[in-house]
Amino acid sequence: MDVILRSAVDKLGHPGDIVSVSAGYARNFLLPRGIAYEATAGNRKRIAQEKNRLEAMENEKVAAAQAVAARLADVSVTFAARVGEEGKLFGSVTTADIAHQLEAQGFKLEKRQIELNEPIKALGVYRIKVKLHADVHPEIKVWVIKQ
Repeated sequence: MDVILRSAVDKLGHPGDIVSVSAGYARNFLLPRGIAYEATAGNRKRIAQEKNRLEAMENEKVAAAQAVAARLADVSVTFAARVGEEGKLFGSVTTADIAHQLEAQGFKLEKRQIELNEPIKALGVYRIKVKLHADVHPEIKVWVIKQ
């Protein structure tokens, strides 16, 4: 099924792009959330008129995300945790913990924006990517130290 994107989608495209996706993905995810239009002749004309406005809005979002990314580049978060043998933690540091610490420093991020494949379970310094926008992924330092 062909759809016209209204906003940027990871690994799919940018606003105004016409992409082919499975019918279920379009019907169940993209169309109900307003992320895309069905690629009919009328919608193609409509998106051509909206494309400049959509690009301007997208550029504003990217600029705002880059401003936050510049501030995040200097941020480091420290966790003091109880440690067992071989530097392994009792428990773990999760995306929710990192988001809570960042919120205390004045950054309002959701835990879904923090790209952590699995919880941190050992001492050390970790570089964690934060997804602010489809094109903006700054890194923050997470320090896990002995309590």
